[in-house]
Amino acid sequence: MSVRDLADYPWDAVIPYRERAAQHPRGLVDLSIGSPVDPTPDIVRRALAEATDAHAYPQTVGTPAVREAIVDWYARRRGVSDLTVDNVLPTIGSKELVALLPTLLGLGDGDIVVHPLVAYPTYEVGARIAGATPLAADDPANWPEGTKLIWINTPGNPDGRTWTTDELAAAVVRARELGAVLASDECYAELGWDGPWATEAIPSILDPRVTGGTRSNLLSVYSLSKQSNLAGYRAAFVAGCARIVAELLTARKHLGLMPPAPIQHAMAVALGDDEHVAAQKELYRGRRDTLRPALEAAGFRIDGSEAGLYLWATEGRDAWESMARLADLGILAGPGPFYGAHSPQHVRLALTAPTERIAEGARRLHEGL
Repeated sequence: MSVRDLADYPWDAVIPYRERAAQHPRGLVDLSIGSPVDPTPDIVRRALAEATDAHAYPQTVGTPAVREAIVDWYARRRGVSDLTVDNVLPTIGSKELVALLPTLLGLGDGDIVVHPLVAYPTYEVGARIAGATPLAADDPANWPEGTKLIWINTPGNPDGRTWTTDELAAAVVRARELGAVLASDECYAELGWDGPWATEAIPSILDPRVTGGTRSNLLSVYSLSKQSNLAGYRAAFVAGCARIVAELLTARKHLGLMPPAPIQHAMAVALGDDEHVAAQKELYRGRRDTLRPALEAAGFRIDGSEAGLYLWATEGRDAWESMARLADLGILAGPGPFYGAHSPQHVRLALTAPTERIAEGARRLHEGL
């Protein structure tokens, strides 16, 4: 398969619902895409401005400052204290790494790439572009022989599923039985809400309680898009197995996949400041506390969603019917079928709309009872 064989971009199917919702007399409440709307923190913007004299080619491996900042961040925020700069690599956002990882690992015909049952579609796209076979399976017992790469997403997009340390450790054991690389997409890890995640830090695949004493074949992927409102900066990184990181570095050098130097400087500053991250989380908490009870009062059940940036909701009927009902209220959601065949009755609602629009959406849900 090549990029020419990819299906049309699925969000085009949402256009009629957007147009329908936009006709509401009080305007559109767009909860469909998880694109940040809040300002990029001043501390990061100043850092970017300081680094605009970027006359030389940037370093694919990352500047010493950004690599050290990533190492320090894992120790401070994720409980992973034994990384070195050889274990980390900045990327141009996380989506390009998710899409390219099967190719960069040399996977192809006959290789299986496992991804979650309900999943961000780029995991499957990356497998197909490499010529590998994608397989949706959550239970490690269902990961078959021939699996070469396993994606888990914790907290999950769209459903907020969050893996415990015991679950992660069991996944590591099974991946090593298969000889597979286990890659954990963790970009919502600062956004825990319910259950144990209301008070506990969400664990990483690199957590010492998980790894069994070695990071071999383990990768953690992270993005600053959500915690720092840096989606437009394309600021992300991968960490873990030093051997794989070195292989990825070599391939990325050949392909010219190097984050711009000013972005690397801004990343280092953002990673060193926890205050803006905590403030952003409280904004999302307030929006969530407004939207969730309104959805429930309107007849939706919220499944999962104990962490992350979304509410995963169902009325127990076809997702497109729910999309239409919400559109009549001027609310645009994301349809569950975009995240795989296992979610035909769910919709995803993002917490990234401005607080006033979230409140407006909640009013409409109450009015529409």
